[in-house]
Amino acid sequence: MDLIDFRSDTVTTPTKEMLDAMISARVGDDVYGDDPTVNMLEDKSAAILGKESAVFVPSGTFGNQLAILTHANRGDEVIISEDNHIVLYEVGAPAVISSVQLRFLKAGRGKVDVNELKTLYRDDDIHFPKTGLICMENAHTDGTVVPIKNIRQVHYFAKSVDVPTHLDGARIFNAAISLGVDPKDIAKYFDSVMFCFSKGLCAPVGSVLTGSRSFIQRAKKNRKLMGGGMRQAGYLAAPCIVALEKMVSRLKEDHKNAKFLADKLNDTGFFNICWDRLDINMVFFTIKNKVIEKKNYSESEFIKFLNNNNIKISPSYNREFRFVTHYYIDEHKIKYSVDLIEQFFKRVVK
Repeated sequence: MDLIDFRSDTVTTPTKEMLDAMISARVGDDVYGDDPTVNMLEDKSAAILGKESAVFVPSGTFGNQLAILTHANRGDEVIISEDNHIVLYEVGAPAVISSVQLRFLKAGRGKVDVNELKTLYRDDDIHFPKTGLICMENAHTDGTVVPIKNIRQVHYFAKSVDVPTHLDGARIFNAAISLGVDPKDIAKYFDSVMFCFSKGLCAPVGSVLTGSRSFIQRAKKNRKLMGGGMRQAGYLAAPCIVALEKMVSRLKEDHKNAKFLADKLNDTGFFNICWDRLDINMVFFTIKNKVIEKKNYSESEFIKFLNNNNIKISPSYNREFRFVTHYYIDEHKIKYSVDLIEQFFKRVVK
């Protein structure tokens, strides 16, 4: 059996078509705006989200931080949910790069309590930092999708107080599929949107930041400041074009496989599945107490057992595991994996 990697959809490697596109890519110096492949990717990315322009960046974190740096001024306050990726997994970058302060909404799995948002907004007062930006995330890092209604409510409030909005849309296409809408129907409520090519879309590296023409013009200068001028970046942009053209529509297969995986794990009787967080390609679950209470259960031994059988998983966080489906995970691999997992836990509880 080939390697089965449930750690994340970031582990996906480029397809043969992507590798071929890299070899044959037409390139130039992107800092001068001369790389035709990067230009094509940026145009396609902007169009697919209904935005005027886009800029190619190395990573999702880079794209999010570039958005904050471009929208907000030094000393501004950014309102954001305390459980969003920008807060949890981007190493405090807003403080370092943009010199902004984060003001936290309560964790809501991506959803924003608009009444709370209104109380956190800072109006013009000599004692307060200015609210410079509102950020959301969709799909959310915990596997849920934010409804359009909630996004629209945030949008209307932000417009009423003239504050820009940014979407961490690393998996916006997963969100759109789950909601049954066009990605434009999500993106239109934000002044800027970032999305990733290197997760479920299988490209080896890269993200884009999209927005108005004037915003992206400023962002390109800030990208240079942040060290993101990548010169002959067309070799990286080429597989991203393939990703947009060939990989977006098949993400629904990852969602279907995630539900299949959840059902198979549930059938073993050893796990508590987080059914309310199964909107995209992620399965969250905990081990039932009847197993954990067994003295011979060891998480490290569980991970080692799977690794010895060519299956990679991440350690649990607060006793919760996350398995992620992607292009290289099919039903056959899921059945094989769950059979082995069941074997391990049957030995634990006997």
